[in-house]
Amino acid sequence: MKFGVPLGLLHPAAWKDVAVAADSLGFESLWVPEHLVFTTDLSLATYPGTSTPGIRPHTPLFDAPAYLCWLAGLTSRVRLGTAVHLFALRHPFVSARAFATLDIVSGGRAVCGVGAGWYSGEWDAAGVDFATRGPRLDEAITVAKRLWSEEAVAHTGRFFSFPEVAFEPKPIQHTLPVLAGGESAAALRRAATLCDGWISMPHTLESVRPQLERLAALRDGRRFSVTVHASSLASPEELAAWEALGVDRLIVRPWKGTSDAVAKLTAFAADYGLTPDRESPSARPSG
Repeated sequence: MKFGVPLGLLHPAAWKDVAVAADSLGFESLWVPEHLVFTTDLSLATYPGTSTPGIRPHTPLFDAPAYLCWLAGLTSRVRLGTAVHLFALRHPFVSARAFATLDIVSGGRAVCGVGAGWYSGEWDAAGVDFATRGPRLDEAITVAKRLWSEEAVAHTGRFFSFPEVAFEPKPIQHTLPVLAGGESAAALRRAATLCDGWISMPHTLESVRPQLERLAALRDGRRFSVTVHASSLASPEELAAWEALGVDRLIVRPWKGTSDAVAKLTAFAADYGLTPDRESPSARPSG
């Protein structure tokens, strides 16, 4: 089992120290969330399934790939991922370039977690149609994968069209892994058919079963990565049950507050037997 560390619920002042600690302790990956902008109108911000706003307008926001490029220079082993990047909110040239750059400066450690998004306010503010975000994301993923792998690319599509272009340099990873977030039928289909894996919302062993069963029915037998945000993890003995479900990465948050994050990560690493991986990240399988 691989273990990831989410930075988003920590105070940003702690991200550097937590990232460096995670790298040295043997955690496999770091994950940064993303929004482009928040509007001050909270009527646009009700989180799905709740009656309350899912944002605070003055929350600090960062360019996630750019921030991860900085963390790449402070770390040497840990993978660097987004959970999740709103790939379709930009032209695919912009995001494809950002993740290719991250992969190169990190020595092949980028993981591109993408999502269609739930918050219409930022799409409206950016002048991008929120209602078409799903098919727009599907097309953007297809374009980016071609840019990362083909010598020259021309594209004519529903949302993006451009003449033949060269896109250099390519990422270090032969396949820069793209993981789709989201739990709707469309999101699971996207993960199973267009992407290299799926990344979940917070779940328990029981609550994640239906999504994994639906993914299994959609997959065509190709290699596939399953990443789950574990809402709780009782003990190392529980790991076998997660693995039996097909989960190969758990994103864990063993701390309760920013002030004890490094200490709790250290204790978790000891309890779960983590050790730094000396293998070059670029030599590992993508995922």
